[in-house]
Order: sequence, then C-alpha cells, then structure tokens
Amino acid sequence: MNADTGALKALIDVAYLVAATLFIFGIKRLASPATARSGNVLGAVGMLIAVLATLLDREIVGFSAILGGLVVGGAIGVAMARLVKMTAMPQMVAVLNGFGGGASALVAIDEYLRYANGAITPGVDVKVTIILSVVIGAVTLTGSMIAFAKLQELMTGRAVTYPLQKTGNALIFLGIVALSVITVAGEPNATAFGVLTLLALILGVLLVIPIGGADMPVVISLLNSYSGVAAAATGFVLYNYVLIVAGALVGASGIILTQIMCKAMSRSLTNVVFGAFGAEQEGGAAATAGASGQVQEITAEDTAILLSYASSVIIVPGYGLAVAQAQHQVRDLANELEARGISVRYAIHPVAGRMPGHMNVLLAEANVPYDRLYEMERINSDFARTDVALVIGANDVVNPAARSNPNSPIYGMPILDVDKARTVIVLKRSMNPGFAGIENELFYQENTRMLFGDARKSLEALVQELKGVAV
Repeated sequence: MNADTGALKALIDVAYLVAATLFIFGIKRLASPATARSGNVLGAVGMLIAVLATLLDREIVGFSAILGGLVVGGAIGVAMARLVKMTAMPQMVAVLNGFGGGASALVAIDEYLRYANGAITPGVDVKVTIILSVVIGAVTLTGSMIAFAKLQELMTGRAVTYPLQKTGNALIFLGIVALSVITVAGEPNATAFGVLTLLALILGVLLVIPIGGADMPVVISLLNSYSGVAAAATGFVLYNYVLIVAGALVGASGIILTQIMCKAMSRSLTNVVFGAFGAEQEGGAAATAGASGQVQEITAEDTAILLSYASSVIIVPGYGLAVAQAQHQVRDLANELEARGISVRYAIHPVAGRMPGHMNVLLAEANVPYDRLYEMERINSDFARTDVALVIGANDVVNPAARSNPNSPIYGMPILDVDKARTVIVLKRSMNPGFAGIENELFYQENTRMLFGDARKSLEALVQELKGVAV
C-alpha cells in the first residue's frame, strides 16, 4: 500500500466514523418531537458523508451509472417528500422499509452471482451473510409491500387467515433453512439460490397478511428493524463498516421500538406476529362483546356551547383524524378555545394511528406546540379532573373494555382513561367498530355524547359555532 492509497483509506475511515457518530446523535434526537427535525438533518448529513466516502472506495470502477442513480433516486426522494401527505406517512414508511430490504437483497444477490461466476471466492462467513442479507431483505421487501397495501386499503386491513397457515409458513421456513445450508456448504448452485430467494419473497407476504390493522404500528417498526438487519448483513458482505454500523443502529432501534409498541398493547411480539388479531372470522363474535345501551347524540351547536363553558379540554386524536386530514382544523379549534382562556392539551397513545408517532407527525404538521402533547402515562391521571375529553377518530385505544371486560380481546391493553372525564365528546363517522373489530363501551356511557360525521367537517362546524358563542 503506497502513501496515497493509505491516506485515502484513512480519509474514508474517518468519514465513516463521522457518519456513524451523526447517525447515533440523529437517532438520539429523534426521541423527542422538539428535536426530531434536527435529528433527521443529522442523519441525512451523516448519510451524505457516507455516500461520498463510499464513492472514493477502491471498489468503485465507474461513476456514470452511479451518478444516474443518484439523480433519479434524488428526484424520486424530493417528489415523495413534497407530494406525499402527512396522512399517508405510514404507507411511505412501509415502502421505504421495503426499498431498504430490497436494496440489501439485490446487493447480496450480485455478490453471489460474482461468486458463481468465479470472480470472488468468499469464505463461509461471507456466504452466511449473503444468505442472511438475501433472506431478510426479501422478507422485508414483500412484507413491506403487503403492509403498504393494507394501509393504502388496496386489500383488507383485517387479518387474513386460512387452514394450515402456520404449518405452511413453517414448511417454507424449513425449506429456506435447508437451501441455505446447501448454498453455504456446497458449490455454487444457481437453482437452489433462486428457489431460496423466491421462498423468502413468498414468506414475507405470508408473514404479514395474517396481521390486522390494529397491529400495524408494530408491523411498521418490526419491518424497519428487518431492513436494518439486512443492511448490516450486507455490510459484512461488502466489508463496509458504515453500512454495518448504520444497519445495526436501525435494527436495534427498530426492535426496541417494536417492544415498546407491544408493551403499549400489553401483548407479546409472538402474539402480534402469529395471533391473527382482528381476523374476519373472529369479528362477528367480538364485535358485540361487552357493549350495550343507547348512544346519546349531540349537535355541533350544543358541543360548542359545552366547550365554551369548560375550563380544561383534552383532545385525543386517532386514526380517524388522519383519514379525515383534520389536523389543521384541530389546531384551529384549539386556538379558539385557548383564546377564551381554556386549557387545551393533547393525549397521545403510543399505538394511535398506523405507525409509531403517527399522531405526533400529524399534529406537528399543523404546528401544534410540542409542549401541548402528552404521552399516555403523563396525562391519564388528569382525565378525572378534565371538563371535556374530545375524542377524534380514536377507538380501541379509549375502549374501557380493556380495563373492565376480561372477555374482551383487548383486555389488559393500557388505554387513555377518557371515560373518567366529566364529559366525553366522540367525533366519529358511524358506529362501526375500530380495527380490533369490537364495539366500544365508551360510546354507551352516561357521560359520552356522539357527534357523527366527517371529523374535518365537524371540527370546522365547531369552530364556526364557537365564534358565535359569546365569551
């Protein structure tokens, strides 16, 4: 190694170290809504440094295709950032997870083809990481596409089950293991490798279709973890340190977030992945369990009067808020209430929406102050001292059956204690059950009033009615 080559390698190593450090600090700052934007910037700068350093690597033999890829990929990224609405963020996250897994799989496939053509002679360790990268990356790709289809309502959001489902998945997994051993232990075998890749793609589909919409936050974070593990495995294949570090960070943070989501639902990861919660065949029995009585409707005019006489209001956003794209109207209502001296706060359940932090993202887009957002543990004790709890599109995360009904499928899941407020106003399109497929006992309580209609239109009407109520 001459002096110039040594200096270049040292420069690349330093650049990778700086990039890894920025990744770590970026993830740290993503932990709070107040610092999340700067954390995102740190991560993006770190990735830019990593990409530039990789372009200086000795393995790069031509830049025309790379430059073309950067231009096309950059244009797609800018378009997605500008055009995709915040309400569609879960779908975009699912797609990006899939892209990450697919990219890792493609790189590993290329390395295997080089091995099969005699261009390289990898050791057993590299062969193993090639297999891991292909299998995990392929599962992530197709699993993420199914998650996207569920979130985009291109297919049913409920769990899809069929006879011998788990047995079939187990057989496919055993087939992948067997083909992996053949691929690692034997000579290059394009047929075995191709079947292995195909089975991994199929397994990704079959693992996600039995997961219902209520568990989507867990699925999103789990697939994010998978994409990181696939990237880390690819880093070992390419001997790329920054890819190993970045992949390990994403994999570890993703699995930690997955466990947090499971804890928020008081369920194990195994139950989420294999429990088929919310399956069609279970919906009929579960839908009526534990809920009875007559709902009490309320008009926008009466709701406005009720709110105008309140001293404290807690707003509970849910997935219905995202569907109605009503985050700006929520902010307008809060402004009107605060102008009257009424305390307004937002209660955020960890699994509200369809990805971790979904409600925080929507409210941030509407410029809701960060200090108004309260996690469930911080605000639950305050509902008993609150005049009005305004539930907008939330369902399962405010269902008292989780506390009171041992026969309920969601029994034991921590919920927001909105039912303890003096008055509960629920904005909802209809009495249809939520993603868990069960009726909500909250809707039938004496202190609950239902304001039916599109959340966005209902909030706009509330703001107009409030303006007409004398202070």
